[in-house]
Amino acid sequence: MLTALVDYESGNLHSAEKAFQRMARETGAGEVIVTSDPDVVRKADRVVLPGDGAFPACRKALFDHSGLFEAIEEVVTHGGRPFMGICIGMQMLATRGLEYEDTPGFDWVGGTVERITPSDETLKVPHMGWNDLVIDNPHPVFDGLETGEHAYFVHSYHFRVDDPAQRLAHCDYGGDITAIVGKDNVVGTQFHPEKSQAMGLQLIANFLAWAP
Repeated sequence: MLTALVDYESGNLHSAEKAFQRMARETGAGEVIVTSDPDVVRKADRVVLPGDGAFPACRKALFDHSGLFEAIEEVVTHGGRPFMGICIGMQMLATRGLEYEDTPGFDWVGGTVERITPSDETLKVPHMGWNDLVIDNPHPVFDGLETGEHAYFVHSYHFRVDDPAQRLAHCDYGGDITAIVGKDNVVGTQFHPEKSQAMGLQLIANFLAWAP
């Protein structure tokens, strides 16, 4: 089995690569490779799309790599292979993002990425550091996990999901902040599982074992 960790020059992939490779070894989930080659993505059994920075810049960087998004779309939306988006990689699943400008997303999970506006004015933006997950809807990526697990977040915008059934988990930061989305063979995490210690590694292992 091959897991493609997509490199489109939008973030440091080193920690994600190490975490996914570690859990692939421990679970016998095959090979994890970092790639920007559309042909390699087409051969992958599952795809991971990280992203750091701003929504418009990440989307532009992805689409500037000729044929890369088309390869991802081919294997995920038409081929039905498991997909995980991380941070901005999760936000780009939305219908659109409102960071700096109105930018179209993939529209794989309906909703809008909006600036965080905590009800408590003492809470600073960006939302940065550890927060507790609240599981909203069951999913195989939660095997062995429960509400109250700690996850590591760094973001100023959050995904307001249209369908409550597609918000798998949230956290509280002066209001609900979407933490995990999911639909069909697609999941996305706002937090960084590769930086979320034991919980994040378990989530990665669950994704590598997931057969939607």
